[in-house]
Amino acid sequence: MTGASGFVGAHLTQALERQGHDIRPVDLRKGVETADLEGCETVVNLAGEPVAQRWTDQARERIRGSRVDGTRALVRAMAGLSRPAQLLISASAVGCYGSRGDEILTEDSTLADDFLGRVASDWEREAHRAEDLGTRVAIMRFGVVLGPHGGALKKMLAPFRLGMGGRLGSGEQWMSWIHLDDLIAMISFLMVESTVRGVFNATAPHPVTNAVFTHELAHAVHRPAIVPVPGFALKILLGEMASVLLNSQRVVPQAAVRAGFEFRYPEIGAALVDVLK
Repeated sequence: MTGASGFVGAHLTQALERQGHDIRPVDLRKGVETADLEGCETVVNLAGEPVAQRWTDQARERIRGSRVDGTRALVRAMAGLSRPAQLLISASAVGCYGSRGDEILTEDSTLADDFLGRVASDWEREAHRAEDLGTRVAIMRFGVVLGPHGGALKKMLAPFRLGMGGRLGSGEQWMSWIHLDDLIAMISFLMVESTVRGVFNATAPHPVTNAVFTHELAHAVHRPAIVPVPGFALKILLGEMASVLLNSQRVVPQAAVRAGFEFRYPEIGAALVDVLK
């Protein structure tokens, strides 16, 4: 597993170990060799420089390099295995779709011709090269992952618990999210279902607008949400990265549902109550 020390990776490691799997962490920043992967049945690629930072030229290089170059190096190491890995699960993100208003986005929707869209397109292309090795490939386009003690929710909670939370910009932009437990369950599902491959939107079946999410989060922490953050203020503070918070992506998990995956937390209210209990 690459990215094993991250928010998702750490929880996934614990869950898979409870299921009886042996986990071998790999740090792509230190390089990866075939010997690091020998004997592995499944390779899970979660590594990537955080997107939540101001996008300087250096940050762009790190964001792109950690994903595209890192995945290329990983697949190159997989090519030397004495027995091909059965499965490569490689992360991507719903930011690849760009800002699409109220359009319902499935795995068949086109990717945006912007920074995140181009990074995701190249990132996914490098992962798909593992198919030439006889390895089944599953690409997971993550939405906002909601879980305890980390991730995006950790950064949101402090102002909301002080009663200073509020919508971002107009609040009309769609937000695609997934409960951490459902994300881990989807990864386990892909590991078990040997005929399932391709691209999967790792999002709950019911995305919500930022205004609805704000209301539900405030309700979950029993505080009002009356301090909206204007879009222009986010752009001043974060630069181009503000688009991650203001873009509208109404993403649905069409491929996972068709494959038979069942969500435990399809609705945002119940998901937030569970995470914050």
